Amino acid sequence: MAFTNEQLERYSRHIILKEVGAKGQKKLCNARVLIIGAGGLGAPAALYLAAAGVGTIGIADADAVDLSNLQRQVIHATADLGKPKVESARETMNDINPDVKVNTYHTFVTSENIADLIKDYDFILDGTDNFPAKFLINDACVMAKKPFCHAGIIRFRGQLMTWLPEQDLPCYRCVFKEPPPKDAVPTCKQAGVIGAMAGVIGCLQALEAVKFIVGTGELLTGALLTYDALHNDFHRVKLPKRDKKCAVCGEHPSITQLIDYEQAVCDLKH
Repeated sequence: MAFTNEQLERYSRHIILKEVGAKGQKKLCNARVLIIGAGGLGAPAALYLAAAGVGTIGIADADAVDLSNLQRQVIHATADLGKPKVESARETMNDINPDVKVNTYHTFVTSENIADLIKDYDFILDGTDNFPAKFLINDACVMAKKPFCHAGIIRFRGQLMTWLPEQDLPCYRCVFKEPPPKDAVPTCKQAGVIGAMAGVIGCLQALEAVKFIVGTGELLTGALLTYDALHNDFHRVKLPKRDKKCAVCGEHPSITQLIDYEQAVCDLKH
């Protein structure tokens, strides 16, 4: 592809980076990234991926914009209250960058549809806020050999890790095994989250996607990055190698079909 003068100006700060350049920007413009969840994590990730010129961005979420979302879900505005989050996100992303094609999926992501959702994308971002969805995304991506970035936030803490196929890397299930029992973890009403934490971790997810697409830098593979905002402490935890007994990525997987785990009840809308 040949850049227009407008595109050369729009992406000029990328193009002058030796780690990106025109070649890397073309890779971004041809790339396809799916974001599952248009909430706290998905919102900043979507904004920066659109601004970066990722050519096709899918965004999947079944919810509508609620007033309690606006404390952290910066892709939505007060005027968007009641609107499907995917439509609000698409409008904001195209306002930032009309070059980007935004595919919207106003649906719950389940074991029935996730394989179809992820099949045409190069990289998947897990922007969900519950354990059943995170295990479902992990298992679907491992089975389909789709690279993805997991992230999670609560209170003043966040974490993320990236998994790539064709490498001897631990998946999310290697590390966390299975979802905790229902009601074993605090609900969002009990725990809360500082709004800017979503921005920090969501932007790091966007960076993982950009680095993967461009082919530069070091990804968070085989490692879990944690952030404690109260103490301004980033900590990179080296993970054990892939668990050969892992139920989904092990040598003899016991999970060969996708599972919809029971969702924990939350007292507040996300």
